Amino acid sequence: MAQQLTKQAFFAFLSATVVKVWKEGSPLLPSVRMAQNWLETGGKIHEWNNLGGYKVGSGIPNAYWKGRTVCTSTWEVYNGTRVTQKADWRAYDSIYDFYKDQDLLFTKNRYDRVRSARTPEQQTTALYACGYATDPDYASKLMSIIRANNLTAFDVIEIEAEVEEERGEEEMEPITVYVNGKKIDDGLYDDSKGITYVPVRTLAEALGAKVQWNGQEKRVDLTKK
Repeated sequence: MAQQLTKQAFFAFLSATVVKVWKEGSPLLPSVRMAQNWLETGGKIHEWNNLGGYKVGSGIPNAYWKGRTVCTSTWEVYNGTRVTQKADWRAYDSIYDFYKDQDLLFTKNRYDRVRSARTPEQQTTALYACGYATDPDYASKLMSIIRANNLTAFDVIEIEAEVEEERGEEEMEPITVYVNGKKIDDGLYDDSKGITYVPVRTLAEALGAKVQWNGQEKRVDLTKK
């Protein structure tokens, strides 16, 4: 039985699993993955847990895909013409299994550009260019979903999580962060180390900058808008 969720509920439901596989080394940015999931499903989660339009293809069963399939109607664009047809999709025991199997697909040479992409714009463009979808508007649709729902926030969530781990049980002094005289958030000051912790995403956006977290390189990029 399918479960239909609103956008807010859909992204909230998926976020923990999406970030988990991102931390495990997934090449797909959390923002791109969740946007793709919404675009491919419209928020409807079927019992076969395939949220990315991953067809059976010529693949063989593995640790994440046990060989189950489901057939439904879909559409593709060929030579500028939209064609409705039947397709066989991979069926999964869990959403986590789907993500991990999809990541195996992205290890192929065909998806080099997807793996090397460092921004949502680059990665959504690469997904279409590498042939993941036939819709010529695929990349722009994904970016529209990402921007409308601020999904890039999930690309930097690991930054704040790692800072929390570094703090451990040490006592720190709460501080207040202001930008141009306006309070934007709270932070912490570690007197023993002389280090001030502030929420980088909130601070950067208040200053008109865009924040991008690269989980593979453990790198933060701040870009002035």
